[in-house]
Amino acid sequence: MIGTRGRLGALVFGAGIGALATEITASRLLAPYFGSSTIVWANLIGIVLAALALGYWLGGRVADRRPEPSLLGFIVLAASVFVAAIPFVAKPFLDLTVEGLDEASVGAVVGSFLAVLLLCAPPVVLLGMVSPFAIRLAVSSIETAGAVAGRLYALSTAGSLLGTFLPALVLIPAIGTQRTFLVVAALLALSSCFLLGARYLVAAAVLAALLLVPPGVVKSHAGLLHEETSYHQYIQVVEESDGRRLLYLNEGIAVHSVWRPETVLTGGVWDAFLALPPLLGRPLERVAILGNAAGTTARSLAFYYPQVEIDGVELDPAVSRVGREYFGLGEQPRTTVHDADARPFLRSTDERYDLIVVDAYHQPYVPFYLATREFFALARERLAPGGIVALNVAAVPDDKRLVHAIGRTVGAELPQVLEWPALRFNTIVLGLTEPLEQDELRRRLREGPADLAVLRDLLARDVAPIEAEGTPWTDDRAPVEWITDRMIVSYAAEGGRLDEDFLPTRPEP
Repeated sequence: MIGTRGRLGALVFGAGIGALATEITASRLLAPYFGSSTIVWANLIGIVLAALALGYWLGGRVADRRPEPSLLGFIVLAASVFVAAIPFVAKPFLDLTVEGLDEASVGAVVGSFLAVLLLCAPPVVLLGMVSPFAIRLAVSSIETAGAVAGRLYALSTAGSLLGTFLPALVLIPAIGTQRTFLVVAALLALSSCFLLGARYLVAAAVLAALLLVPPGVVKSHAGLLHEETSYHQYIQVVEESDGRRLLYLNEGIAVHSVWRPETVLTGGVWDAFLALPPLLGRPLERVAILGNAAGTTARSLAFYYPQVEIDGVELDPAVSRVGREYFGLGEQPRTTVHDADARPFLRSTDERYDLIVVDAYHQPYVPFYLATREFFALARERLAPGGIVALNVAAVPDDKRLVHAIGRTVGAELPQVLEWPALRFNTIVLGLTEPLEQDELRRRLREGPADLAVLRDLLARDVAPIEAEGTPWTDDRAPVEWITDRMIVSYAAEGGRLDEDFLPTRPEP
């Protein structure tokens, strides 16, 4: 039979698992709606740390007043109930978030974001109480107080390590976010039984039974073909009534890939890249697409430029798999898909590319390490003579702060930088290794596939230089998220909506 010392150790170990597992799983609960940016993680970690600090303080005070093992057991049991409730109670707030994102309502987004974070705070406060409470119960003499405290905090930290890696590497990919919360809750309830007795095993069994409740979807779409939670993100494939297939990631607002049965043209930002190859002044031979998603750009480039060799680089293997199943990825014999992060791939390859497309969004942010001087120096090294790097950069009407910041950074490494406001919320930033005069640019754009003439005409009409003034971003300082957040908040405060707009998909009569 386990003695008091062993039971307290087991309880502290279980509480350590629960605290960090709640934080990691909460990040996955939030990611489909708010992404996984530094700002989201900073808010989550800050609230968890504040909750733990409050718990440590409360735990010490309560333990001095009522040093009762059963009370500590009930504290852990209460934490298990709170953890089990999180995915169910959070849903109304997250639904409100979706509505706010659809209408760019900052109040709804911020309010629901804080509400969900605060839902995670109560169980973490309770779990923070465990270690000081357990130390109070375990210390029998002042001579051994240090050893007891060290042993219990070591057990708590060991549990926290397990609580960090078990959900991230095993539970979330295997059973999803909701059920991971429930497994953690059942584990906490089981831990409480070390002090409450075997009769409370029924509580753990009840929480475990909730695993039978089917999880809901992040955002319901008619025509849902596929959904899953990968190691990196939440993935949905939706088929519209006209036969189009759309890839949604995380928040479910932005479309990351499109497949149409009758044409490779989409009417979206992917078509803009098709207008760029004539700028080379020679045949397009090799392309790297950093942020390949389900392969929309690769599919269309391979169709219009069948001689081209394409390296499609996508961080998430699950997205590549979905691309093969639903978006025709892999049907082009000259396209090679690499499951890798964009910048490490570019660093490791020896290839030289005529065109490097950078479309590696985690909506609405450009990853900061793909927007720095060091990255564009690397891109320049991987471009063939006369090559072009093209970035899909988020923008809102009349606000080009992000475009110009990235443009001046590109300009620190490449001799000419151009911007093309292809869509209302998407600007293509071009970095050229060999500058082009305006007349030569327009002359080159007269060449190319006939049914892309409309796109090339738009490019020739609207492209403009970006002056490389100001301090370029570096790996040390690249405030992408800060500028993007200010841009979105300013636009939303003026009543802007995230309406869609489209490029032409066929020549105008």
